[in-house]
This record gives sequence, structure tokens and C-alpha cells, in this order.
Amino acid sequence: QVQLIQSGGGSVEVGRSLKLSCALSGRTYGSYCMGWFRQAQGNERKGVAGISTDGVTIYDDSVKGRFTISQDNAKKTLYLQMDNLRPDDTAMYYCAAGFSPRACSIVTGLGVDRQNYIAVWGQGALVTVSS
Repeated sequence: QVQLIQSGGGSVEVGRSLKLSCALSGRTYGSYCMGWFRQAQGNERKGVAGISTDGVTIYDDSVKGRFTISQDNAKKTLYLQMDNLRPDDTAMYYCAAGFSPRACSIVTGLGVDRQNYIAVWGQGALVTVSS
């Protein structure tokens, strides 16, 4: 059974940096995509950064130039480096792994998974940015 274990998060001031990690455990078969989603209070959980099955990175316009998604395939770990944080980055952050074309369309499309195509999520990490 595949699991995603997150670490990182916390409270910082505007302009500071944080790094999130997401370690994948369990056996995987074939290629898969991975991404980061966030959910601010009162909003849906929506993708902010993703890596496709062939390694292409995608960013939401709101984080482009400030966030960097990366993946260590040997360690099966996904990262999100968040720089120049702003108060509107405050949210719960979740990593996700997609093992189907429909799941990866959500991950790489930075969408909202209303139909539960994404089978594996991390436990979430709270990021709070204060001004």
C-alpha cells in the first residue's frame, strides 16, 4: 500500500521561506505523477505545483517564481521550496500521487479533485504566513 508522509510547514513572517517534504513509501508500479495542493480556509483544495510522469513541472500563476517543486527519485521524495511567502499562501498543504491518467490530469492541471481520482494524499501540513 502506497503512503505519503509529509514533513515541514510552520509559521513564518512575510518574505521568509519554508520547505515541505513528502516521502512515498510502498511499492509502485509504472509511472506516476506527483504534486502539491493547498486548501485555505473556506476554499477547495487546489493544485499549486505538479510534476508530470515525464518530469515536466507546472506551477499555478500565484506561486510561479516563488515556489519550486522537485523530486528525488532515489529517495522517492517530493519537495516544495517556498520562498518569498505571502499571507495569501496561508493554507493546509497536501502532497498527492497520481497513478491513473485521470488523477494525473488533476495533478498536472492543478485542478480540484472533486471526483476523488487521486487515491493517495499526504496527511497535510499547515503553513501560516503573518505580516
